[in-house]
Amino acid sequence: MSRILVTGIDGFTGRYLAPLLAAEGHEVHGLVQRAPEPGQPMQMGVHALHACDLLDPAGLLRVVDQVRPDKVAHLAGIAFVGHGDVGAIYTTNLVGVRHLLAALAAVAGGDAPPSAVLLASSANIYGNSTAGVIDESVPAAPTNDYAVSKLAMEYMAATWQARLPITVVRPFNYTGIGQSEDFLLPKIVSHFKRRAAVLELGNLDVERDFSDVRTVVDCYARLLKSNTAGQVFNVCSGVGHTLRAVLQMAADIAGHMPEVRINPAFVRANEVQKLVGSRAALERAIGPMAGPELRDTLRWMLAS
Repeated sequence: MSRILVTGIDGFTGRYLAPLLAAEGHEVHGLVQRAPEPGQPMQMGVHALHACDLLDPAGLLRVVDQVRPDKVAHLAGIAFVGHGDVGAIYTTNLVGVRHLLAALAAVAGGDAPPSAVLLASSANIYGNSTAGVIDESVPAAPTNDYAVSKLAMEYMAATWQARLPITVVRPFNYTGIGQSEDFLLPKIVSHFKRRAAVLELGNLDVERDFSDVRTVVDCYARLLKSNTAGQVFNVCSGVGHTLRAVLQMAADIAGHMPEVRINPAFVRANEVQKLVGSRAALERAIGPMAGPELRDTLRWMLAS
């Protein structure tokens, strides 16, 4: 059994990763930005919660020194591309991660070095690549502040590789029950579940690689058990779907199709047109990925 620290454990991905790690027999500690309200039940699979902001280096050092994690999964950060506070994107996704790595390295200098540190980056770093299906060798070409912050985080983390066993993951789009409607697929599912008459969207011809959150956390858990320090992996399905195709899938399942209106406000400047990844390197490292196809994920979400 390992003691695993999961940052952002109360976020969308953390709420799926924690019970999976606990079911494997690990002692799961969670880092949250704010302490839960008194009387609030403990999140499933979590041994203990520790409240600390990523921008509090002294507080992070205290938490890491207290937990002495064997492994770390860093999920905390700003994950929404359209987040309005650019300063917060950079400070949280870059400076905050540096504070965490500094705390881990300080404790590792003693008698409790972690055996694995998993850092969540993003496939958005690839931008508008013309490579077709994207593998990890494709040059980064970020087109928005969120993507730049994640790429900068990767470069910064590389400077700590000599002191910490860091593995970087670049997840492509993924979804599931409980994801915020700020994200595209939960918004679409919500409209279909309500049998809404009208659904406003942006560019219907963008193509994305969608995975199920349950598949993604399974990959993270397997990477935490693997000797992959110093490596970078796409986490993806390898299959692209246009937004039009997603709408048709949802309509087939729900037996309903709202009127789809294009709202120019939802069309992002520098929109990435196609983002489809190769999972070959990941499968060489951890074995075959098994998980629901997009239609099954949509069916699960629509039935919730």
